Amino acid sequence: MRDHPHPEKTQHPDLWTGRATNRVQWLLALGGAACLALGIELAVDSAWKSGVAPLAMAVVGCIAAGLLVIFGTLAFVHVDLKLDKESLEVRCGHIGVPRRRIPLSHVSGAEFDAHVTPRQWGGWGYRWRPEKGTAVVVRRGEGVVLSLWDGHTFTITVDNAEAAVRAIKDSLRPGSTH
Repeated sequence: MRDHPHPEKTQHPDLWTGRATNRVQWLLALGGAACLALGIELAVDSAWKSGVAPLAMAVVGCIAAGLLVIFGTLAFVHVDLKLDKESLEVRCGHIGVPRRRIPLSHVSGAEFDAHVTPRQWGGWGYRWRPEKGTAVVVRRGEGVVLSLWDGHTFTITVDNAEAAVRAIKDSLRPGSTH
């Protein structure tokens, strides 16, 4: 005979997890890699005749621009959203930086937004606008808008945002058993 665990004793470390991905940013990263390769090519095999200083500036400029584009785009290729019993955690990119952890005690509400766009926020990435709040935008589409007790908002683009809003609202209810 098998011993089946009772549902009230079963622990679930994650109530809800979600992700949004933007594959277009891989193309931008390839552009950064091309700029980096150009800088390396200039450094290794240059027929530059106008002096060392212009060559050094070109090499450093290409390498710096390439690295900035590569790391800037790869940091926001995707966003992961994790909701557990105490907090909501947002992690960006493959190494999870930037990261933001918001305790549920700081959240007053959550709403679904069907049309979050990079244009509204001034581009992709971790954004702040005085009139709108803070956002992590990796693609256009649906997102979650958190209302915080301090009057600020935090928007996250994530797939299946309606389910995320339901899970957050369920977690915010007094006496919810999650």
